[in-house]
Amino acid sequence: MTQTAGAPAASPPDGSAVKAQPPAPGAKRALGDNTLLVTALAFVAAMVVGAILIAVSNPATRDSSHYFFSYPWDTFTSAWHAVRGAYVSLFQGAVFNPHTASSGTLAGILGPLSNTLARATPLILGGLSVGLAFRAGLFNIGGQGQIILGAVFAGYAGFAWHLPIVLHVIVAILAGVVGGGLWGALTGWLKARFGAHEVITTIMLNYVALYLLAFLLSVKGFQRPPYGQAISNVVDSNAQLPNLLGSNLAVNSGFLIALAAAYGMHWLLTRSTLGFQFRAVGANQFAARTAGMSVEKNYVRVMVVAGVLSGLAGVTQILGGATNYAITPDIDAGIGFDAITVALLGRANAGGTVLAGLLFGALKAGAVQMQSSTGIPVEVVEIIQALIVLFIAAPALVRFIFRLHGSGAGAGQDLAKGWNG
Repeated sequence: MTQTAGAPAASPPDGSAVKAQPPAPGAKRALGDNTLLVTALAFVAAMVVGAILIAVSNPATRDSSHYFFSYPWDTFTSAWHAVRGAYVSLFQGAVFNPHTASSGTLAGILGPLSNTLARATPLILGGLSVGLAFRAGLFNIGGQGQIILGAVFAGYAGFAWHLPIVLHVIVAILAGVVGGGLWGALTGWLKARFGAHEVITTIMLNYVALYLLAFLLSVKGFQRPPYGQAISNVVDSNAQLPNLLGSNLAVNSGFLIALAAAYGMHWLLTRSTLGFQFRAVGANQFAARTAGMSVEKNYVRVMVVAGVLSGLAGVTQILGGATNYAITPDIDAGIGFDAITVALLGRANAGGTVLAGLLFGALKAGAVQMQSSTGIPVEVVEIIQALIVLFIAAPALVRFIFRLHGSGAGAGQDLAKGWNG
């Protein structure tokens, strides 16, 4: 029987009322599948766990815990003061310190932010290198070796050659680009020619670069006189990257190079034919080969570009004054491996990598202030960084903690979503 428009719906034959269907959890599911939100919550969860570690390691908190059941408030108060002091110092060392800003000088006001930008610069470039390789289906963990070769080439051009001021810095930068690009190209060639897995070859080439650097730092002409320490000659002032805000602030034009590289990577992947081939090979190499693309050539090409980006990170290290304009055995400063974390946090996207690099640069800059002000070791910040990666790699755990509904995708699926756009 056809129901007349406007008439009430017919009741079931048994006379029971029709039960309203519960609303579909679409809103919550959308939140749970939002990679940006899950990433932000992973950071929040890491900071909470870090706060617990800070509280537990605090001597006053441990002492008051002995009589917790008599006066529990003392334990909570000590823990709160420890966590608050640590994170306030972290912020002051990374963004703004009212105590130094009261001097009214530019260095006092912008000093913390300048340190953050300076530390973020090589992390951004290294993260872009790892992220670009990810988009092509390669896992570039050879950033350490590429950074070292970039720094060696740029440093040698900086102290061995004597050129006019503008020309000298350009030549030194190009030399570093060549060094990193060649080291990356070697990995790509081994992959394309012999099928050697890039994880193995990049690890081995990291060691080759480390021992090559150790050898060079013992050679006269490269080593600084009087030849008693493993340190190179100092880069000429003409080849040093100019400071952006004056000599009293650490940030230099290398930060602009990092931003330009991020825009270049974005343009390459979204606007160029070469970038389309990179993404196609990364998505499905068999389909890319069927479409007429040379998978082997693209392996070499992407590793050359990745090596160039890591080489630029080495350039900013040596020409930017991170090691007082001299090459040392630890010129890479662990950036090659931190860059993997930055790329993961940034979902291998240019914009996300810049933000992740700034975050990690802030953590590294603030850790120094935190240790000097509160005595909490900088290793706590390294634990927080590791926890961020842990939570990002386990999005289901983040959804469980914050009670978000999602598709239940694993870490690999979630990251693939972010990497492929």
